[in-house]
Amino acid sequence: MATIQSNSVALSQNWGAITFNDYTFDGRMVDFQDLMVAVAEKRAVTVEGEITPMSVRMRMRNTNLDRAGALLAIFTKAQANFDNEDDGDKLTDVRGIEADQYALLSEAYRKTGGTPPEPMTYSWANSGWSKSRIEGMIQALKSMIDSMNNASQTDMSRLQSLVDRRDESYSTATNLMTSISDTRSNLIRNL
Repeated sequence: MATIQSNSVALSQNWGAITFNDYTFDGRMVDFQDLMVAVAEKRAVTVEGEITPMSVRMRMRNTNLDRAGALLAIFTKAQANFDNEDDGDKLTDVRGIEADQYALLSEAYRKTGGTPPEPMTYSWANSGWSKSRIEGMIQALKSMIDSMNNASQTDMSRLQSLVDRRDESYSTATNLMTSISDTRSNLIRNL
């Protein structure tokens, strides 16, 4: 955490008294202008630190969305194995569920009121599904996908806000440095 301390110093010259406000920022002496640049840079770095984990979280969610979409397609295809309403007791195999989808499958299965076996196996995940369980899985997966999409939209708005704040901080620091440079150049020219 940055610490800022103010130290007022008065200097006298032939043309009158001039007061400089020097500050200690992270253990070094800076004037007010440099302090403002340092604060703007620190803010930008802090915001950048929030962007990185959010980006990772969004990538993970997108991966889970892809997996949930693939599971939904698998169960929708399996639902077609039931020809009519009288197939309620019939069991069917569900082919194509991969090990990296087990966590989502387990979560969706719990939402349908079931308790998946631990550890989950390929044979459990891909065989012996009833019509009602498949329909429940389809609804649970749709609900999960909707929930993840809503969270993605919220995160996208937050990420845009963070990027805007970061850009504003860098812009502020750049404008301050330009202003300081111009002021110092004018002072030197006027000497």
